[in-house]
This record gives sequence, C-alpha cells and structure tokens, in this order.
Amino acid sequence: MPLTHSAISLIVKGVNLHVSIIYELHDRPPLLFLHGFGSCKEDLVDVTVNPALQHYGYIAFDAPGCGHSEVDDLSSVNIPFLVATAEAVLSHLQIDRFHLIGHSMGGLTALLLAHNNPGQVLSFVDIKGNLAPEDCFLSRQIITFPSNNPEEFLKAFIDRTYQTKSYSNALYASTLRNRVRAGAVRPIFESMVQLSDGEDLLGMFLGLTCPKMFMFGEENRGLSYLGRLQKEGVELAQIPQSGHFPMYSNPVDMYRQIAQFLQSSDRDTRLEPAN
Repeated sequence: MPLTHSAISLIVKGVNLHVSIIYELHDRPPLLFLHGFGSCKEDLVDVTVNPALQHYGYIAFDAPGCGHSEVDDLSSVNIPFLVATAEAVLSHLQIDRFHLIGHSMGGLTALLLAHNNPGQVLSFVDIKGNLAPEDCFLSRQIITFPSNNPEEFLKAFIDRTYQTKSYSNALYASTLRNRVRAGAVRPIFESMVQLSDGEDLLGMFLGLTCPKMFMFGEENRGLSYLGRLQKEGVELAQIPQSGHFPMYSNPVDMYRQIAQFLQSSDRDTRLEPAN
C-alpha cells in the first residue's frame, strides 16, 4: 500500500480537529510515531523506505496546533488532549495493536498513551521523552522567561534556541515558526512541566510491560536516571554526534538502533508461551 497523506476530521473532548496524517499500513502492526514540540509527522517517515524497517506500517500525524493540523481551540492543546487525539486517530484507522515511538513532547504523550492502553502497545521507543523534571529544558522556559504575549514568547524562544550551540538546534529553530502556532505553546509547555514535576513518569515508564528502549543523543549522556533505566532492564541507545534531535543529526545510527530493537522485540514476542 502506498504512503497516504490526508486530513481526517475528529471531535476530541468536544473540540473540532482536522488532523494532517500520513500512513502506510501492512498486515503486521504498524509503527505509531508521535513527534516532538516544533517537529513534524515526517520526522521518521524514512521508515517506509529504510530496508530494515519498511516491512512495518507507519502512522504519524501533526499534533493539534502544530504543522498542517487545525484545531478550533488552541487553549485546549495540552498533553492529555494529545493523548486523546492519538487514541482517536487509532480508533479512526481501526488499529488496536502497534509499536510506539515518541520524541520529546511526543515521548511524553506516548508514555501516557501506553500507560492508558498497555495491551495495545507491542514495544516502545522513547526518544528523549520527559521522564523527570530535568527534561523540561525547553518547556520550562514558559516559566523562566515569562511573557503575556504568545507571539513575543515564541519569537524569543526561537531566538534562544537558535543561539544555543547544540547539534541540530539551528536547523530545528529555523522551522519552528511554520510548525507550531503561538497560541498552543503555553498550554503545551505548562502541561509538560506540570506532569514532569508532579507525576512519577519514570516509575510509569518502568512499569510498562512491553519491551522498552530509551534513546538519547550523546549530549544527554549525563541524565541522572539512565543508570536506573539500565538497571531495571530498559535498553539504552546513545546516538553519537547528536543532541535532542537524533533524527536530524544522526539518522543513520538512529534507524539502525531502532531496527535492531524492533527485531529483538518481535523475536521475544514470538518466543512468549501461548496463554
């Protein structure tokens, strides 16, 4: 089946959405990818041509308030709303089992999606999604650089990001204006901070029973919780010459490690005894 690029109309929590989506479905469960803040549904679309991954289906969509998706009420776009949107998209496509990949904001959304629907998630690749307060280096700017003007905050956020010397930051900053609506920034960022500070996200992640990988760029190798993840059986994937955006800085190694993890997860699933 060829890659389909379309828009679907949904009502989520009483809010009208027009979701820009791309997907390619096969007989086996697909990969559902949830992008990060200021990123897009195409970030991992090369899975559809990558020889090690193209036998999987692929589903990705621009989050409400981002990219080409439209939402009636930008103030409603927080992380729980994004989780509900993902559930609505899966229901619309009649998908009940899938592999899950989430980056940054999408990693946090994916974590809550997996927590709410554990029987549906076959495996989870968390690409530097929020697991602790220290992960709010972008979202906490809504507090550390307060502004009552959404447009002014977004402009200053883009400028700060562009000037921060880190792998792919300038590339990321150069597209932010076209990939996120200013009115969606505050509810998304405040929700990310509240969840990271107030919930046991790390415990939630460790509690998932599906195979799990936590992926991070080498710039983030000092994260305080990596030792605990490894101790408790989570596969760690450090991507060299990369920071928060391995899909931009080092996609070759990122896809290689994802493919190896999925192959291992599929093999382990086949070896599980029947109930």
